[in-house]
Amino acid sequence: MRRASPPPNPSSGLVLSPFRAVRYTTRDPFVLAGLTSPAYDLIDREGREALERTDPHNVVRLILPRPDRAGDDADYGRAASVLGQWRAEGVLTVDRDPALYVYEMADGSARTRGLVGTVGLSEPDAPVILPHEDVMPGPVADRLALVEATQANFEPIVLVHDGGGPSSDVVYSVVDAAPDLSMTGSDGVRHRIWALRDPDDLAIVAADLRGQSAVIADGHHRYASYLRNRDRRRAAGDGAGPWDRALAYLVPAGAHGPRVEAIHRVLPGIDLGTALQAARSAFLVRPVRLHAGAVEGLLDAQSRTAFVLTDGESWHLLSDPDPDALTAITRADDGRHSTQWLGLDVTIAHQLLIAALIGRADDDERVLLGHDVTTAVASARRTAGVAVLLRATSAESVLAVARNGERMPRKSTLFVPKPRTGLLMRCYADERWDDVAGSPGSVDAARPSVADTAVELG
Repeated sequence: MRRASPPPNPSSGLVLSPFRAVRYTTRDPFVLAGLTSPAYDLIDREGREALERTDPHNVVRLILPRPDRAGDDADYGRAASVLGQWRAEGVLTVDRDPALYVYEMADGSARTRGLVGTVGLSEPDAPVILPHEDVMPGPVADRLALVEATQANFEPIVLVHDGGGPSSDVVYSVVDAAPDLSMTGSDGVRHRIWALRDPDDLAIVAADLRGQSAVIADGHHRYASYLRNRDRRRAAGDGAGPWDRALAYLVPAGAHGPRVEAIHRVLPGIDLGTALQAARSAFLVRPVRLHAGAVEGLLDAQSRTAFVLTDGESWHLLSDPDPDALTAITRADDGRHSTQWLGLDVTIAHQLLIAALIGRADDDERVLLGHDVTTAVASARRTAGVAVLLRATSAESVLAVARNGERMPRKSTLFVPKPRTGLLMRCYADERWDDVAGSPGSVDAARPSVADTAVELG
């Protein structure tokens, strides 16, 4: 039996390891479009049903398993069984040799490029992997149950670092070659992937990224669940293992980094008149002739904090928050946060409009989320409530807040585009020793483990 590899040393900085990717056996781009899915948190009940109808082997059956017969809780054990079955039947395959994977997403003329590998988990107080949003216990428990049942990471968390340098040259040289895999999602985003195994290239990446930190752009709840899973394994006496790492997509800020969009708020069960009356005590409120497609343009044109409040029928622009009301928020904060954090639109929306004026606490039942204007407005109509439509926070502000050790309200940002779920997955079993060589999911005893070939970044 192979000895477990030592856990990553977070004090040395980011640790990005090659891994043996689990992928769909087919490389047909049209078939892959029906087998893969958007990120789990962008899929509602209707979306899950549509994906299930698209193909019986769609990855949604792994990331959002159906509830068990006893109730409404997802059957995570079923996801584990399906994963094993698909591997045994050859629906899924695992790459023979570990690699980092260059992953490019093309959305129109924009290109997002980065590296997929397994990143060493760092302690929350270590300045290595920095969150920028708060998390809610429900989603963390949900993703923890999935990873504990399946012993797998199906979706990479997205990390943003400063970028540039020789590692960018490595990535750019790879994308000039034919990709190992290419497909286009239903949203029109083209995904291309290349395996990076050359030791010299890996060494260049390691040297270039040494000493850098990264900010979590997407995957706060999953990252929190991975930390909890690791702590449970250690408490159980399991020692070091694949639970010390997480599947991650590391992308640079700047030209080839992701864009930031807003995630809107929906307050169910409140009529627009009541919400507007509350808002008028601290905002300039103006009715506007508007439709959903014009909201982002209106908000982008505002030079300072502004929101749109709507029930889907009537639209109102909220702007010019009262300075005394903002001062009251600052005073109540009592120095816990920076001036920059207090000035974020999403902070003012939560602290002033939603909490102080409307009097609603932030939880996932009383404050719902809409990942785009159309979804948020539809949710407001469905719940007899109102939508609070926000401006996007700049990427520079997100990085600054995270590096200051602060966290924005939950689900404040939507970094796009997101990796396509199912193109690159990871199973713990492929990174562990096994007494029986050649058994499903085992690592050949003569082959170095992924941990043995880890690339240390910093």
